Amino acid sequence: VERGVRFIQVFTKNQYWDHHGNITNALPASCKKIDRPITGLIKDLKGRGLLDSTVVHWGGEMGRLPVVQNEKSPGRDHNTYGFSMWLAGGGFKGGHIHGATDEWGHRAVSDVVNHYDYHATLLHLFGLNHEQFTYKRATQEQSLIDGQRARVVKEILA
Repeated sequence: VERGVRFIQVFTKNQYWDHHGNITNALPASCKKIDRPITGLIKDLKGRGLLDSTVVHWGGEMGRLPVVQNEKSPGRDHNTYGFSMWLAGGGFKGGHIHGATDEWGHRAVSDVVNHYDYHATLLHLFGLNHEQFTYKRATQEQSLIDGQRARVVKEILA
């Protein structure tokens, strides 16, 4: 970050989050492998005065269903209707919880943020207008909001 790197991915060898089976053992093992590196990164960024200018995103494109998928080797299938991610630094409000799921943890029911809203918010933090930002993929112009309605989620911003 100090040298101007634009992207850092914390990833360890054989690190899998796709726990369709053996979630009881595999998930705690995955968490243990990544807990120290991500904690170290955030502490280091904060200690060097870089956290406020660095967006830290922890999450993926989906969550997990709140029910067991497989009795022999318990796991969970994909869930795009209700999932969590945590954010730090770079203009995000610290210590803030935004939104909630139903009582089963299956579907977001309040203060829902979809992928397009999240992308609009990230672009805003990067100083870009989500309605105008495009990038080329092969020979075609692409957009993170894909022509959908999107809003900057101001409630999560510092």
